[in-house]
Amino acid sequence: MNKLFTLSLSLLFVTAIEPAWAQPAAREKKYFKILETTFNEQQAYNTVWFVEQRWRLAGNSGFNESIYHVEKILQQAGYKKETNGEATGTLTYRIEKRPMSRVTWEPVDASLFIVGEKEPLLQFRTNRNMIAMYSASTPAEGVTAELVYIGHGSAKELEGKDLNGKIVMGEGGIGGVYGNAIKNGAVGALAYSMPAYTQPSKNTNSIQFQGISYTDSLTQKWGILLSWAAKEKLKVALAKGPVTVKVVVNTKTYRAEELTLVANVRGKTRPDERFVFSAHVQEPGANDNASGVGTLAEMARTTAALVQKKKVVPQRTITFLWGDEIVSTRRYIVDDSIRAKGIKWGLSLDMVGEDIQKTGGTFLIEKMPDPSAIWTRGKEKHTEWGGSELKESDMFPHYFNDLLLNRCLFEASTTGWVVRTNPFEGGSDHTPFLMAKIPGLLMWHFTDVFYHTDADRLDMVSPIEMKHVAKSALATAFLLTSADDKTATALVKDITRNALQRLQTEYALSKEAVQAGKEKAKEQHILEVWRDWYIKALACAIDIPAGEAGRLVKEAIEKGQQQVQEQTANYISQL
Repeated sequence: MNKLFTLSLSLLFVTAIEPAWAQPAAREKKYFKILETTFNEQQAYNTVWFVEQRWRLAGNSGFNESIYHVEKILQQAGYKKETNGEATGTLTYRIEKRPMSRVTWEPVDASLFIVGEKEPLLQFRTNRNMIAMYSASTPAEGVTAELVYIGHGSAKELEGKDLNGKIVMGEGGIGGVYGNAIKNGAVGALAYSMPAYTQPSKNTNSIQFQGISYTDSLTQKWGILLSWAAKEKLKVALAKGPVTVKVVVNTKTYRAEELTLVANVRGKTRPDERFVFSAHVQEPGANDNASGVGTLAEMARTTAALVQKKKVVPQRTITFLWGDEIVSTRRYIVDDSIRAKGIKWGLSLDMVGEDIQKTGGTFLIEKMPDPSAIWTRGKEKHTEWGGSELKESDMFPHYFNDLLLNRCLFEASTTGWVVRTNPFEGGSDHTPFLMAKIPGLLMWHFTDVFYHTDADRLDMVSPIEMKHVAKSALATAFLLTSADDKTATALVKDITRNALQRLQTEYALSKEAVQAGKEKAKEQHILEVWRDWYIKALACAIDIPAGEAGRLVKEAIEKGQQQVQEQTANYISQL
């Protein structure tokens, strides 16, 4: 996950209106029942174990080994490798290979010593994020030099300083500290930069991975990332007098191909229309995003098993994609304009396996842009990262937000799973879909105190959490790729209930605001924007049936829109 993300709570449900998930379609109940027994969370966890051991960056050995591991899972599940173009078989896959425009990189080993002390201050064996991405190797014996503290490492702070032959230490992102220091003659850089939500004074050995810019193999230097404990120890030592440090770094850079793995479960009657799942492989963590890779691999295996037994018969195609975050998903969409026209929904799995008792990361659905991203109020909240306020012109009215949420809440209703949502912020594999005007959502967890740190390891992953996510995601895909008129009508009624629940919640908030002296016209406008959003979202539901929508679907949509109109008018009159 590489996003400036956000956290917020789920849609509010009030007693006056029955929750949509309380009345699941008969087909939905069947899907959850068979997924409970078919999805094997231990197999998903085993894949996480394999992937999280590897430091993954597009093109490097850890990334490629992860792709090929998932390929074996697909082969064993019955997927056949394509030989030319997108095959017409029921279960197929391919690995796309493209030369990378720049070299890839992988860490091998590193250590940081204060000269005169026997034990290393940091070592790669116990802190795998200490080497800044794209760092070059030092000589085998390492580099020993005087350490110079440079504050935040800004260009202004370094103006006029002679750092020739020195190793610098700055409190800021490694990219800036390294870039400014090397320009002034430094031989390498140490940097500390940990956000408050990671609780660095408590998790004193945590390091978030970062990178430095790459120039060429001849001039490239190295950067070391510091934990809170390492930073504090160096500062104490510097306060006592001159400090000399020794740094040993061993890394690899080389030309490589970027791999993307694509698997298809071909739809029976509308194969060119599809539901696309994506999970990115790069990043070194277990939750981020080995959990997404492992969950999606088991979802692909589960789907194949159910299709082969004819327990699921998708009329539209279900696609599973593993690759480089945003890059691979965007390419899948933009490289084939004809294929892109058939992509009806995109769903990204990113950080989906969190053991919330250990990480603090709550399960979230990041919604497509709706009015909560403009007026973030009530129980809607952003994470510590914060979110950018959107405009009304940025809205993406669609039923997908509520349809996926209802599936998750149905799973939660019998399991105690905690389900929440957050307003749109972007930054993961759902954004390429939205940029292409394709409905796209993100399933993830936040706020995780171990996000992007070396502590994001296997023991932070919950197999049960992955199963909750997988069951909800697959039930959603199965419904949308095989819905008949009866199922589609039930889903439209679900979404109507969601709309009425939201309007009731927003009315209560607006009424409270007016009573507190806020402008009445503005509060009425908020209700009108929510009304318009849901009227358009319900109109989109005409495409839910995996065939031409019949009379019952059209009538359900019209009735839902009328109810939204009438309830909004009633609320506005009461403000």
